Amino acid sequence: MKKLIALFTLAGLLTFATSSMVYAQNEKATDENATTEQVETAEDVAETPADEVTADENATPESDAKPLHQQLKIKIIEGGPMFMGFVILTLILGLALCFERIIYLNLATTNTNKLLNKVEDALNEGGIEAAKEVCRNTRGPVASIFYQGLDRYDSGIDVVEKSVVSYGSVQMGQLENGLTWIALFIALAPMLGFMGTVIGMIGAFDAIEAAGDINPSLVAGGIKVALITTVSGLIVAMVLQVFYNYIIGKIDSIVNSMEDASISLIDILVEHQAKK
Repeated sequence: MKKLIALFTLAGLLTFATSSMVYAQNEKATDENATTEQVETAEDVAETPADEVTADENATPESDAKPLHQQLKIKIIEGGPMFMGFVILTLILGLALCFERIIYLNLATTNTNKLLNKVEDALNEGGIEAAKEVCRNTRGPVASIFYQGLDRYDSGIDVVEKSVVSYGSVQMGQLENGLTWIALFIALAPMLGFMGTVIGMIGAFDAIEAAGDINPSLVAGGIKVALITTVSGLIVAMVLQVFYNYIIGKIDSIVNSMEDASISLIDILVEHQAKK
């Protein structure tokens, strides 16, 4: 189920990124055509009588500002498809892993107080088997830990405690699954941006060397690639870092609940044994 969710998320993000890149290229071609039309219009205006020009100047000009998403798509194309492609791929893979972890952790969250009350009532009414049935029908790592402990009740409280601790470590490892890859993408995104920066600056200096003169128009392209890739890498890292910190906080909350609930379960089993 977790892999299926991750695959669907990854496919959706890849589809969105591909469509965005294609749309941005179309927007760039449209802008070039519009620029050509503006040049032709300017030539026509130069031939227009002064009275008509004055009237047009008095008219209210329309806003040339583009929506934010169109500006972002254009910047992605200007940053270079190779470097920006790697940065976007890092964002897509990182977000896919983050969404998978968030969904998994939300499904793993359990109301431990309610579960403990159900287990205690089942123990008093139907014994260990009834309590195991309650844990079997409850979702989440806490219920799984309870089941492992109850399953070894006949071996003694000490064995139950060791089983709870051991299986709790297993559940904690499952909660933290995939975090190393998210941390890798957080570190990798700025590195890819800085690599684009270095290569863009190398291209700018190559243009200066070939021309034999420092001309702003020669180095502007390389510097633009350098700055766009750097900013993109930093933005990707910041976005993934926010999700990463949320996931870490969620895991800590679940682990604390697991530990508190495990201690309460041992106490309940001790009281149940004393009543016999």
